[in-house]
Amino acid sequence: MNLLVTGGAGFIGSNFIRYWLAKYHSDKIINLDSLTYAASLASLDDVKANYNSRYSFVKANISERELIVNLIRKENIDIVVNFAAESHNSRAIVNPAIFFETNVLASQQLLEACKITETRIHHVSTCEVYGDLALNSSDSFAEDYPYKPNTPYNASKASTDLLVNSYYKTFGLKTTISICSNNYGPFQNPEKLIPLFISNALQDKPLSLYKSSHNKREWLHVNDHCNAIDLIIHHAEIGAKYNIGSSLEKSVEEISDIILTSLNKPKSLKKYVPDRPGHDRRYLLNSSKIKKELGWQSKISFEQGIQETISWYVNNPKWWQNLKEKAKLQEDNW
Repeated sequence: MNLLVTGGAGFIGSNFIRYWLAKYHSDKIINLDSLTYAASLASLDDVKANYNSRYSFVKANISERELIVNLIRKENIDIVVNFAAESHNSRAIVNPAIFFETNVLASQQLLEACKITETRIHHVSTCEVYGDLALNSSDSFAEDYPYKPNTPYNASKASTDLLVNSYYKTFGLKTTISICSNNYGPFQNPEKLIPLFISNALQDKPLSLYKSSHNKREWLHVNDHCNAIDLIIHHAEIGAKYNIGSSLEKSVEEISDIILTSLNKPKSLKKYVPDRPGHDRRYLLNSSKIKKELGWQSKISFEQGIQETISWYVNNPKWWQNLKEKAKLQEDNW
């Protein structure tokens, strides 16, 4: 199988490429990424070294329809796996336009390229499209839960999901969608919560917690996410949508305490700041559909995964320091 992975220099995309090439020894992957501040080709140094004959990189934006059409035809691509997205809620509040340009308008051009070439596409979405749940609620989001996004980022991702479904319904494009809970693991940009807290603690910098720090998130290791996408690609019906969640919830307060304790850092590093606008209270996915239909289960416990993740950031300071510098330059340009 030949795969075109868009956004493959990002966190989940790079882990997916590594996962797939290690498992499927005859498959080839083209990684297409525009290399924004959040991307890092250094995340794929080992992939380039270990799978050079089956991996290649193209610097391009998913809005470049003709380039993608030509690439799909030239490389005989069987499926496009779309991870490409702007994905940081706080940045979306400061500059929402870029989120709709990338996550909606550019994604529509990618869908057009797939329609022209009659190529299947799997689109990766987020649990935040559903909105939020009350902290003490027993509810969870099933696949038929209505979309109620609360922030520009959430709205842009919800819009893309609807676009993908419209191309399936209107044009018969072969599509699948996965909606995942919060991922964590190696190679995650240090603007995100867990790597931000780890890297700040290592530098003895404050860990900024929103006042609503007891708001909950569902946490899933990125490798479990990759395994779920694998099953969807190989076994799901065309047009299907699946939630992917661990059912494991931790508050931001709990996450900060785990990290500080593991690194033997004082709790005094925690600093409380006002909530961001549209701050969601709680996400929890009902993942019974993918478990029942495809036999998927999360395999990595949070206790194991978080300790391995902390160790990875401790042992790879150059990687995350470079990305922190890129992010700071991005902020300075706004």
